[in-house]
Formats: sequence, C-alpha cells, structure tokens
Amino acid sequence: MATVKELGSLSKQELVARAAELKKSLFELKNKASTGVLDSTAELTKTRREVARCLTVARAKDLPAKARKAKE
Repeated sequence: MATVKELGSLSKQELVARAAELKKSLFELKNKASTGVLDSTAELTKTRREVARCLTVARAKDLPAKARKAKE
C-alpha cells in the first residue's frame, strides 16, 4: 500500500497505469472471492481504496493545469 506522499512523486501517466494494474488485481480478487478461494476479503477493500487513491492524486495533478488555462 502506497501513501499519498509516495504517490505524489509519480507522474500522472504512472498513476493511471498503476490504477489500471490495481483494477485488474481487483477483478482477480473478486473472482477468487466468488469461488471461495480468497483467504482475506479485506484485500478487496484495500485494493479498491488504493485504486481510488491513485485516481485522486492523478486528478489533483490535473486540476492546477486546468486552473491555469482558465485564468489565461
């Protein structure tokens, strides 16, 4: 699990790529949960929150750029 500070050092493209990778992992975890193979259902929540964290930091990096364009 990465903290917001660690994610802040990544570029927007890296954050989006990481979110996509985590979404694939989340899909696999959901499949395991539905078949009863998943050991810890807490992994679903952790992964979902990590996806949200990545996308939130990526969006925050995008907002200042849009604000600058609006001022011009």
